[in-house]
Amino acid sequence: MLTIGIPKETTQGETRVALSPTISKQLIKQGFKICLEQNAGVHCCFSDKDYEESGAEIVDLKKIYQCDLIVKINPPNKKEVSMMKKGITLISLLFPYSNASIITMLAEKQANVLSLDSIPRTSLAQSMDVLSSQANLAGYKSVLLGGVEMGKIFPMLMTSAGTIKPATVVIFGAGVAGLQAIATAKRLGANVWVSDIRPETKEQVASLGGKFIEVGELNNVTTEGGYVKEVSTDFLDKQKEAVLEKVIDADLVITTALVPGKKAPLLISDEMVSKMKAGSVIVDMAVSQGGNCELSELNKVVSKHNVKIVGEGNLPATLPINASELFAKNIQNFVLHLTEGGEFKWDLEDEITAGSLILKNGDIFQESLKKITTVEPA
Repeated sequence: MLTIGIPKETTQGETRVALSPTISKQLIKQGFKICLEQNAGVHCCFSDKDYEESGAEIVDLKKIYQCDLIVKINPPNKKEVSMMKKGITLISLLFPYSNASIITMLAEKQANVLSLDSIPRTSLAQSMDVLSSQANLAGYKSVLLGGVEMGKIFPMLMTSAGTIKPATVVIFGAGVAGLQAIATAKRLGANVWVSDIRPETKEQVASLGGKFIEVGELNNVTTEGGYVKEVSTDFLDKQKEAVLEKVIDADLVITTALVPGKKAPLLISDEMVSKMKAGSVIVDMAVSQGGNCELSELNKVVSKHNVKIVGEGNLPATLPINASELFAKNIQNFVLHLTEGGEFKWDLEDEITAGSLILKNGDIFQESLKKITTVEPA
């Protein structure tokens, strides 16, 4: 029987927990033992009593890191890695290309490490895709945050004192977060314009009631795993020109563009912000990876050129109950995929296992990671 340990998240501003009481109860019925650190779910209104009633055990942190499997949301810090027993298995959002030193420490622990952000974005893996489940919530919340800062309402409103025009929302990127932002803004009554360089998104945008901003030559853009491959500066310049007219007229601009393993592309320059109308708002959902807006500041709301720029770096953590529930369900599906009879089966021919596996018994599994770590083969 595998023992799964759930520590309380230590990253500043993190309110989520990796496992909910509901999923804890289900995993226990499926043959696993669950141990949680005290108050692990306190920010989600999940009490220790809730977990104990699910059949889980509340233990101290030392015992957590002696479990067979550790499940976290954020990458472990050096102190947490130092507490782990040798041969432990870790599942978390690891972002390995940005955390080479942590990977090296985990290798010294002869750990098995699976990175949730490396799960292939395929139909089979959809139920395990924490990036998508969390991005859905982030896209929803981005519109609400923009509305709070905007100083006006989204829908058209006809009153005896006159008619208020609907707000204009411009969204960069029609991925999971962008599509949810479109749907949310439309439900609130806004006019929504959308820019994306992937040709297949045009139909998705239209299905949600958004209007697609044409850039041209979209058929030359290639994608991989649901993400755009890095595109030329020339193409991005053309995109900026195409959307500038809409951005200038916008009440709210939401940016969602990310390139895996790289700095987020710059889509909104200082000059573009200076041309926006006073009182408009930008919500930069890529701020934690450098930002799509030149003027964004991480975890701050700043005002530049009479435009407010929201740089909330962890939007899912502002909805900790739902975010934790979805994350936990993804984890349950992933753990069940990786195990059989309550033990790891380590099927390295399986694309989900092979795609997410970073370390196997302390050895680097992904060839591309060998260039950025100091891990020596065992």
